[in-house]
Amino acid sequence: MKAELQIIKNGVVLHSGVYEIDDADGFGKACSSLWSALRERQLNNETSIGALMDHLYRSVLDQLVGAQIRVTAVR
Repeated sequence: MKAELQIIKNGVVLHSGVYEIDDADGFGKACSSLWSALRERQLNNETSIGALMDHLYRSVLDQLVGAQIRVTAVR
């Protein structure tokens, strides 16, 4: 089934995407894709190499602490 997977923190959608989720493997792939997208966004938002080096230690997990995962069926 197609499902929209959203990560929401403090009322702000950090990421949203539509994925094919039929089993645990499909859900895992959707979460992996979401993780990669958040990491890429973090790297793309840096203003310089120096800023990137200062923030590189921050994990995607740090961004997700306190976030909510919302899964909605897409018809």
